[in-house]
Amino acid sequence: MLVPRECRSGETRVAVTPETVKRLMARGCLLQVEQGAGEASGFEDGAYGEAGAELIDPEAGAADHWSRADVVLAVQAAAVAQQRRELEALRPGALLLGLLEPHGNEALKQQLEQRRLSAMALELLPRISRAQTMDVLSSQANIAGYKAVLLASAALDRYVPMLMTAAGTIQPARALILGAGVAGLQALATARRLGAVAYVSDVRAAAKEQVESLGGRFIAPPEIEQKPGETGGYAQQASEAFLAEQRRQLTEQLALADMVICTAQVPGRPAPRLIDDAMLRHMRPGSVVVDLAVAQGGNCEGSQPGTTVLRHGVQLIGADQLPCSVANHASALYARNVAALLEHLLAAGGDQPTALQLDQEDPIVSGCLFTHHNPAGGAA
Repeated sequence: MLVPRECRSGETRVAVTPETVKRLMARGCLLQVEQGAGEASGFEDGAYGEAGAELIDPEAGAADHWSRADVVLAVQAAAVAQQRRELEALRPGALLLGLLEPHGNEALKQQLEQRRLSAMALELLPRISRAQTMDVLSSQANIAGYKAVLLASAALDRYVPMLMTAAGTIQPARALILGAGVAGLQALATARRLGAVAYVSDVRAAAKEQVESLGGRFIAPPEIEQKPGETGGYAQQASEAFLAEQRRQLTEQLALADMVICTAQVPGRPAPRLIDDAMLRHMRPGSVVVDLAVAQGGNCEGSQPGTTVLRHGVQLIGADQLPCSVANHASALYARNVAALLEHLLAAGGDQPTALQLDQEDPIVSGCLFTHHNPAGGAA
């Protein structure tokens, strides 16, 4: 198994940590880690060496190491496929595993198929009970929800908790969270820990119990026909009529909010536009919006990836790479997710304890198998 240095700008995470090196080596795997792969996330080369991994120089003889690899583990695997020439050295049937941006990415799919490589896109992992320990999107969304509230609190022109001072009482900040998925619920929990009063809006009425269990106040979805539900653990795309009614409902809440955390996303589709320019005009100058969906088009009109925009006196923070800002723990969680998936694939090997089995009858495998090439039987 080969772990290359990440090549996408701004990516600070790593796919394997010294902890998971030991875990995988205990299963008979051999790990090769490119020098400096974990540096940005606080994992030094020496720690990998002590854990048992072989450190390789990416500048000298890299193609030879890639040619002998059965598996390449990465965070931004799509960038590795597109930018690392060594990918051409991989033998047919080798497996590339990581985030592949699979939705509508036919060009990458054709590239991998032409090179006769197997690839598993972790974004497509099914949200079923058996796959919870492998769920990369959930572990990283958890971090994003946490960090989003910290960003909003730092940018806010008010205290977050209630304070009783000699000069009088300061009322707690009011947080509005759009979306009660993993990121939204972590944002809610973090806002409550900081002392904010938190309101949560979600298109799924079923989210009310989770919101209230964390001390939040649930804003019920609009009472119209054909309410969106969820499929595979993700919210379904809402109709335009529903979204229009929701925006009218949210306008009143936005006028009262000090910080807004936008987390609503639908896999494979542009993020729903929940806050438009007219709604922003109702917000208090000095308030803050953190848009976690900005890379998919954004929940808030005017937000831009990786930057802060001032619009009608409201700060719009386009937070598209928040897990990278908590690189050490984000890498630790990502690596554990990857190790759990690999252990599942190794367990399917039966009498061959170090052979990965891509059983397409397994819903975990079939759910995230992006391309497949069987050296014995050809591409599948």
